This record gives sequence, C-alpha cells and structure tokens, in this order.
Amino acid sequence: MDTISVTIVSLAIILYSLVSARLRQSVITAPIVFVSFGLLVGNAGFRMLEFRLEHDAIHLLAELTLIVVLFTDASRIDLNLLRREHDLPVRLLTIGLPLCILIGTITAWCLFPAFGFWQAAVLAAIIAPTDAALAHAVVTNKLVPTRVRQAISVESGLNDGLCLPLFLIFLCGARVAEHLETTAYWVQFAAMQIGIGPLVGICVGYVGGKLIERSAIHKWISHSFLELTTIALALVTYGAAEAVGGNGFIAAFCAGLTVGNVSRSICRAIHEFADAEGQLLTLLVFLFFGAVLLPQAYSNLTFTGMLFAILALTVMRMLPVAISLVGTGLRGDTRWFIGWFGPRGVASIVFALVLLKEIEVPARQDIFAIAMATVALSVFCHGLTAFPLAKWFAGRTERVDVATQSAEHEPIREMPFHGLKSSGGRY
Repeated sequence: MDTISVTIVSLAIILYSLVSARLRQSVITAPIVFVSFGLLVGNAGFRMLEFRLEHDAIHLLAELTLIVVLFTDASRIDLNLLRREHDLPVRLLTIGLPLCILIGTITAWCLFPAFGFWQAAVLAAIIAPTDAALAHAVVTNKLVPTRVRQAISVESGLNDGLCLPLFLIFLCGARVAEHLETTAYWVQFAAMQIGIGPLVGICVGYVGGKLIERSAIHKWISHSFLELTTIALALVTYGAAEAVGGNGFIAAFCAGLTVGNVSRSICRAIHEFADAEGQLLTLLVFLFFGAVLLPQAYSNLTFTGMLFAILALTVMRMLPVAISLVGTGLRGDTRWFIGWFGPRGVASIVFALVLLKEIEVPARQDIFAIAMATVALSVFCHGLTAFPLAKWFAGRTERVDVATQSAEHEPIREMPFHGLKSSGGRY
C-alpha cells in the first residue's frame, strides 16, 4: 500500500470518528459510511485508491479480520450459560442455520442450473453466516428485550465458525464434481482440514489461555500487552493449524471458545481489543469492499443474481428463523424481527475471497458476484432499518406488561457482545 492510499484510509477513519457519536443513534452506520467512501475513492469512483482484486494486501486484511472476529466472538460464549438459558440462539443455530443453507442451496440450484448441486451449496454456505455488527442499533438498544438482543448477537458469534466447515466440505464436493482428484483424496483433505483444526485450536487455546491467565494473576504482564498477547494467541493458533494441515480459521474459532470457557478472567482484555482494534480492522474490510470487491462483482452480476441476493436477505433467512422459533412462545412480530436482522458481513466476504482462489471451480466469479451483492444489500438495508425498526419494536414491546413474563421478557444473563458490557461500543 503506497503513501497516498494510507493517507486516504486514515482520512476516512478521522472523518468518521469526528461524528461517530452523533451517527450512532441514526440510520447512518459505520459500514454504510466506509462502503460508500470506498465506492467514492475506489475503482468505481475517482480511483484515488486503486487496488486489483488479486492484491495480497486485500486478502491478508480480510483473513486477519476474520481470524480476530472468530476468536473474539467465540471467546464471548459461556457454554454453560448458553446451554441453560439461551435457548433461542441454540434453536437458530441447530434448526434455522441448516434450513437456511438447505433452502439457499435449492434456490441457487433452481435459479442457476449451470452451477450444479455443489456450487449451489457453496453459494448458500457463503451467504449463511450473519454479522450483528451491521445491526448495532438493535443489539445495543436496552429497550429491546435482552432475550431478543442476545439471540441475534450470540447467533452471529457462533454461526461464522459453524458455517466454515460446511463451506469447506461443499467446496471439496465442487472440486470432486470437476474430476480434479479422486473422491477419496478430497474426503481425506476435508477430514484433515476440519478434524485437525479444532484439535489444534482447543490445545493451543487451553495451554495459551492458562499461561496468559497465570501471568496476569501474578501481575507479570501489563494490561496493554495482555490485549496484544491474547490476540497474538489467535494468530499463533491459525499458523499452527495451517502448518499441520488443519484449517486455521476453524482453529482460531475453537481457541477463542476454549479461552472463553477455561480462562474467563482474561476475556475482558480480548473484548476490549475487539471493541477497538478489531473494529478498525472490520471497517477497513468494508472500505476495501466498496473500493475493490463491489466494482469487480458488479461486472459479473446479472438480474437473476440480484434476485437471489434479495431472496437471501428475506425468504431464505426469515422463513428458517420463523420455523426454528416455533414453540418458543414468541410473538409473530418478534420472530420476523429476529429473522430480518440476519445481516451478512465480514465472514461472507472472506469466504468469497477464499473461493476466488479455487480456479478450478467454473462458477466462482458468478458466485463471488452474487455473494458481494448480498453483502452490499445487507450493509445498506439492514443498516438503514436497524435504528427505526429497533425503536418501533422496543415501543411495541414496551406496551406488553413485563410482569406477565411474556416469552420476550424471560430473564436471562447477558453475554458481553458488541459493546453491551464493555467500556466501548462496537460501532
């Protein structure tokens, strides 16, 4: 990255920071600002920030951001608390997510017959994970019932890591369909990627987390280095898994989950990093998304592809969520509210970039274009609707007598997601 590019990116951060507090309670979100700025100065605009899609810096930034997001979001999950009190995200992940991928696969297969089953499944897996950061006004609005806010946040914190193995399996299936290698070879490859990754993540997360925790207890480590060390642990986990044939992203997710449940005393430092440096990484991804990825995708986008993107944010998301929440006692408007706020973000971008490296997958450019269109629609549609719909839903829910202990108001303990319990806010 040259000096001009660094200056432009830094200017974007400064300008947004000057009005960030004013914009926080408005329909203009940080991702909207950074994607729009990227479009303005990037390949589709004034070309002040020119990068080719193949540029290593873009892939490195996106992959680094996903590693941090997977690790930090997983570290927020208290598995015991999830099992006892958080039934909604469990339903969303075990019923809603598989249904979302299934319906997405069938829809893609019908709309794009040339894809074949496996490439349709790859597309469905790419656009399945959600990103609650794009619905910040919802997950931080204290007037929205805690149970509803936490359902959206916890789901987004776990579905990235759960979708990744499925994405890898479908990608291997697509390669087998092209007769690139024997089925046995790719089954073995997928098993190595998916099997070794969690093992490395759990081992490194446990040992590393305990070492850092012990050092913090004895005050051998300063607070600033505590933050840096915990994130360095995510990168070490990624590198260790890749070195032995596992998937580094899965390993980082499992490491975060392990640290969050065996070394909880150091998790505050992880969350503080996520709410500051992690936020910066995410916003840079959205800037380059607008500057480079979106213009590239537009050249391959068709009307049918745009139709799929619209369906992905509506029917393919909202119907599975509504089905998964049957029997919970939630009102119909609550189920549709949760269904709507399933925005697509960083995970979908990184999955799509991984796909682009698979030159043997014939439809990769088309799948990439559709995925990027879905993310772009999500950034603007979910961003613009988050604040007004949260305000509407909160007002509607306020009229319900809390004393009646409606399903929406069932008491649960919060997990520290997206600035809800940390000193700073995520966006």
